[in-house]
Amino acid sequence: MQILKAIGLLMEYPDDELWEYRDEALALIQHDAPMLTDFTRELLYAPLLDKQAEWCEVFDRGRATSLLLFEHVHAESRDRGQAMVDLLSQYETVGLQLNCRELPDHLPLYLEYLSVLPEAEAREGLQNIAPILALLGGRLKQRRAPWYQLFDALLTLAGSTLTSDSVTKKVIQESRDDTRQALDAVWEEEQVKFIEDNATTCDSSPLHHYQRRFSQDAAPQYVDVSAGGPK
Repeated sequence: MQILKAIGLLMEYPDDELWEYRDEALALIQHDAPMLTDFTRELLYAPLLDKQAEWCEVFDRGRATSLLLFEHVHAESRDRGQAMVDLLSQYETVGLQLNCRELPDHLPLYLEYLSVLPEAEAREGLQNIAPILALLGGRLKQRRAPWYQLFDALLTLAGSTLTSDSVTKKVIQESRDDTRQALDAVWEEEQVKFIEDNATTCDSSPLHHYQRRFSQDAAPQYVDVSAGGPK
């Protein structure tokens, strides 16, 4: 299912290479995922710098729309490290080599992995993360970010009954974490904790304790995918 890799590329930070081959990308989408034709045309034929700025506003502000799968399952718990190792092992079995830029649970990377599997296995892999796809799609749709259409398309390809609308009630009740006030509050909280860690220790560096705190704390988990997910 090479279409999965193409959808992953549309989900990534916009770059010159994708814009250079936008005609080919649009042709592939029109053939294999026609429901994304309008989205793809509007994305790839807009000024690149505009879409780069828009992408950063959507995916780089807060954690709720993170493209890291395990952010929505394990958050900062210790289970996340082992899950990363297991997923990396899956990639290695099909010859997929990672560069140092992305973590194994980066969604476009996971889609690239699924794209080289037999179709039935690829669909199963999508079904395993369907709750995460629906949640991300729902949050993006609430924020009027057109990328939500990619997540609905993936759910359709998976044969899932979920859509971005399936989580509307849940999303409406969530506090936005991408506002100026929310981002400032997180920064202030981390500053206070950093100072407290530094004040209560004198036998190692503040950076060490700052990192250690993050390795031990578990942030709230967003979805329960105990019945499935990247294994």
